Amino acid sequence: MGCIAARISVDLHAPGQIRRTVPKGGAAHTVFRVGEVHGRITQRAEEIAAMIATIDSVKVTTNLWSERWSKLCLNGMRNGVSAATGLAGNAADRDPVIRRFAIRLGGEAARIGRAFGYMLEAIGPLEPDLLARAHEGEKDALEEAEARLLGVAGGNTGSDLQRPSMGQDMLKGRRTEVEFMNGFIVAKGAEVGLAAPAHARLTEAVMRVERGELPPRPENLYDD
Repeated sequence: MGCIAARISVDLHAPGQIRRTVPKGGAAHTVFRVGEVHGRITQRAEEIAAMIATIDSVKVTTNLWSERWSKLCLNGMRNGVSAATGLAGNAADRDPVIRRFAIRLGGEAARIGRAFGYMLEAIGPLEPDLLARAHEGEKDALEEAEARLLGVAGGNTGSDLQRPSMGQDMLKGRRTEVEFMNGFIVAKGAEVGLAAPAHARLTEAVMRVERGELPPRPENLYDD
């Protein structure tokens, strides 16, 4: 079985102290998605979902693998960006260069996922079609995607403090998982003949920061 947390922002901001920076999903957003690898609804999946429901909103999904890739798309837009730039989530979205770079990351990952046949779910506040069109240079789609990211950043001031997990790892001097996230997207793209240059660039930037060759700063992801 698998379980995906579609959108939940928490950080371990002090020893033994976990801070949650978004409200519970409730009817507006289903946070947890539980499913069998074979895609059928089973009694044990429903029992697991009932237990998780004591934490936050949950559903049993028949689309586990696509849910997993959709979450990878979102993580690919967020985690390494924070690690390379030193920015929390909202600050990254408010930077126009970083915001558009994140949209390119999401578009590349969504395109690769579709090439594998995944029926993608929403990627944060963005539908896969919108991300793909924005990535392909459609002006109206790019403006809409940017507006949605800015709308989330403006409406959730709690994330002014919260960094994605890879950004937290960088602050704490831990090895990041960028090779197994953004690097993985690059590798899977190569399997279907699709390049992911934004993910390759981000992977390299994060690894250079991790090795101490660069300080974490937004300029690491600015165009040369």
